[in-house]
Amino acid sequence: MVSTDAKPPEIPNTIVAWQCIGCGRLEAPQNCVGVCQDRKVELVSAWDHAEALVALQDANERIAALEAVVSRLAHTTPREGAWKDSYLALRKQARNVLGHGTTTQVASPR
Repeated sequence: MVSTDAKPPEIPNTIVAWQCIGCGRLEAPQNCVGVCQDRKVELVSAWDHAEALVALQDANERIAALEAVVSRLAHTTPREGAWKDSYLALRKQARNVLGHGTTTQVASPR
C-alpha cells in the first residue's frame, strides 16, 4: 500500500553555469584542486525540475484523495436494503475527487 504520509521532495542543490544558445554547451568554471576528470552528464533546468516537483506533489495529493475513496469503498458495508444509497454516496465522493462534480444519473450496476 502506498503511504499517504510522504514528505514533500526537497529542493535540489543547483549550480550556476553559462549555456551556449546555439549548441547548448554548459560551462561552469571553478577553481581546480588538481583532480579534475571530465565526464558526460545529463542536466535539466531548474525550471523544468521545479515543474516536475509541482506535478509530483499534485499527483501525490490526488493519489491520497483517491485512496481515501477506495478505502471507504473497501470498508463500507451498506445496511440491509440501503446499497443504492451507499453506492450513490460513494459515486458522488469519487466524482468530486475526479473533478466531475456532476450529478447526472447513470444506470445503476446490477
